[in-house]
Amino acid sequence: MKVDTERLNTLVGKMLGDLGGAASVPMVRIGDTLGLYKALHEHGPMTAAELSARTRLHERYLREWLSFNLASGYLAYEAESGRFALPPEQAMVFAVEDSPVNMLGAFDLMAAMQKNQEQIEDAFRTGGGVPWGSLQCMFCATARFFRPGYQNHLVQDWLPALDGVVARLQQGSSVADVGCGCGWSTVIMAKAFPNSHFTGYDYHEASIQDARAHAREHGVEANTRFEVGTAKEIPDGGFDLVTFFDCLHDMGDPRGAATQVKRMLKPGGTWMIVEPMAGDRLEDNLNPVGRLYYAGSTMICVPTSLSQEVGAALGAQAGEAKLREVIAAGGFGSIRRAAETPFNMVLEARA
Repeated sequence: MKVDTERLNTLVGKMLGDLGGAASVPMVRIGDTLGLYKALHEHGPMTAAELSARTRLHERYLREWLSFNLASGYLAYEAESGRFALPPEQAMVFAVEDSPVNMLGAFDLMAAMQKNQEQIEDAFRTGGGVPWGSLQCMFCATARFFRPGYQNHLVQDWLPALDGVVARLQQGSSVADVGCGCGWSTVIMAKAFPNSHFTGYDYHEASIQDARAHAREHGVEANTRFEVGTAKEIPDGGFDLVTFFDCLHDMGDPRGAATQVKRMLKPGGTWMIVEPMAGDRLEDNLNPVGRLYYAGSTMICVPTSLSQEVGAALGAQAGEAKLREVIAAGGFGSIRRAAETPFNMVLEARA
């Protein structure tokens, strides 16, 4: 076998970058958990000794942690003073909680995937599924991962892109947030539209408990309610708006869910479906976002779907054409892409 040395060296260089990225998962999470990024953000450049005094953490460990972050491009360094700094751009990723590009939840998600490797390996052998509730540390990590996108786009961009929905929410509407998880999407909408009532549904009881806690913390108990249940168990009729945030592709029977949504909606009601951004062909998804989503699909979405009835296993990169097929199967004749970000597409469906 003849080896192309140039191609091999290029591959090895890429793998070194990938391994450095993998090593960043525990290192970034340590910085997050111990408040190191926030300390640098709030108090400015510091030496390892100064950061140690500020955080009451051991200086020798901090020196290594700071050096790794500098080598990774996460921090800046002043050689003369020996001080490390968190530039404003990096702060948007590591320290500003409500930043649209806060990525700390993504690092939590990577760690959760690693914890569940053994379960997923077994599913590869059997072809079976792994229930959402059996995936360790996954529901909290997923909620944190998606929250910045919802916080920065849901009320500002996505709902206004739907035909007439914001005006009805301001007047007072009944909304079902299906697959609400820990409830951030529900809470964000409830805070923005106090005249409307929001009911979050999820089949994972621990997520619903977290959602109720979030509603209390953010003062929206008066116009929110959270219930344990699947999409197909929700009562017919009575909703002006039904929302699905990053969950349709995870469902075992997405076509059955679409059919139930049509029953749930009042005449003239709207179904908003937020799904991961994806093209319809594999070739369209060979990019950094697609790479991450295919990993998430392998480790989370497909096993979750295969653990449920039907087990359609659409996957996180189903693409708009496949999603339209599923939505149309529920009896929706009008489907359009209302908005998008580099990470999500927002579809509007009406009967």
